[in-house]
Amino acid sequence: MLKPNEDAEGRLDEYLDCLGHVIGHRDRQGPLRAYLTGLLLQGERKSVEPMAARIDPYHVSARHQSMHHLVASAPWDHEEVLRAARDYLLPLMERHAPVGAWIIDDTGMPKKGTHSVGVARQYCGAVGKQENCQVVVTISLANAVMSVPAAYRLYLPESWAKAKERRETAGVPKEVTFQTKWKIALAQIDGLLSDDLPRAPVLADAGYGNVTEFREGLSARGLRYAVGVNPETTVWPPGVEPLPAKPWSGQGHPPRLLRRDRDHRPMAAQALAHSLPTSEWKTVRWREGTRGTMSSRFAAVRVRAAHRDYWKEKMREEEWLLVEWPEKEKEPTKYTLSTAPENVPLEDLVRLVKLRWRVERDYEEMKQETGLDHFEGRGWRGFHHHGALCIAAYAFLAAERARLSPPEPLAFLRAAALPEGFRPRGAPAKAGTA
Repeated sequence: MLKPNEDAEGRLDEYLDCLGHVIGHRDRQGPLRAYLTGLLLQGERKSVEPMAARIDPYHVSARHQSMHHLVASAPWDHEEVLRAARDYLLPLMERHAPVGAWIIDDTGMPKKGTHSVGVARQYCGAVGKQENCQVVVTISLANAVMSVPAAYRLYLPESWAKAKERRETAGVPKEVTFQTKWKIALAQIDGLLSDDLPRAPVLADAGYGNVTEFREGLSARGLRYAVGVNPETTVWPPGVEPLPAKPWSGQGHPPRLLRRDRDHRPMAAQALAHSLPTSEWKTVRWREGTRGTMSSRFAAVRVRAAHRDYWKEKMREEEWLLVEWPEKEKEPTKYTLSTAPENVPLEDLVRLVKLRWRVERDYEEMKQETGLDHFEGRGWRGFHHHGALCIAAYAFLAAERARLSPPEPLAFLRAAALPEGFRPRGAPAKAGTA
């Protein structure tokens, strides 16, 4: 019988063989193994040269060149690698629980300078403010135990999309035009649907949920959702509907559009939350966290979204408005619209909405463990190649954790011993040696 770490080593070999088949060309197999191994090894930086030094310290230059070519220049499809990583982890994930949600997120990567593809001053979640960064739109398949990224695409700001010279320098494909993040997300969803993956409710924050066309796009695809919205989002409260079309005068076309007037108008979600009686608010516990039981106060009511429905002939369907209002807060903190079934228990609706924490933690771990934000190249191809390989490395780690009796994580991987006096390129010189 193999020892546990030898089992893991065998699984990694099989996994690398699978990924090698996906990227094709036998001369890419060695650099692929080196790159994935470098991402999985301990180390502060997961850019090419530090990884090359850990893999093959006596031939750093040659190893660096082959690994750099693999990630920056070789013409393989990063989406195929994502599919292979997803399909590897998904069966292990479903042993614990079915896929519970498709979670849309965008992750920011702070970046200095202006030449790296997609860099612009924009909101960066990693620092919580406007910053010079790259932003990636992602979709992950998740349950309460783990998640696996299934779509990953750089958001190209309009300033980049319209700059022909910058595009050419960074190798942005001609077919890539400016798209808002929610349109990128819908295109990614179409790709996942074409792969016939297990369907689940779509989760997203208010950056996506505020867009009526996005919510309607999800419904048109037959997907339920639970998405954040702003407090100012207008809804028709329980038992209140838009006015029907005006009576026909007998002349011209019969009126068909819904109406509202000065005395009959929808409410802002925030105003509706304040109008709810105390009896509507319930304390819900949704999971055990590192600081104890996670709980808060919630209310859920059936509403109809009201945004510009005066241009519609039929009322929108009823859906849930879920509001979170922690007892110590002066105002509600979060609003969610959801097309979850009408009979869903409040506890289940809360747990669904709160499942988004999994992806936030996963991307934090991918940045810390597999160097997702360590890529130092500037091109479109290299950026997506590095991201896909980081996700592939993380998928293997997650698969190992998912096993019932997990071995010590990748105990068989050991960095090569560095030659005496070795110093990576760019490392600061010791005092007195400059």
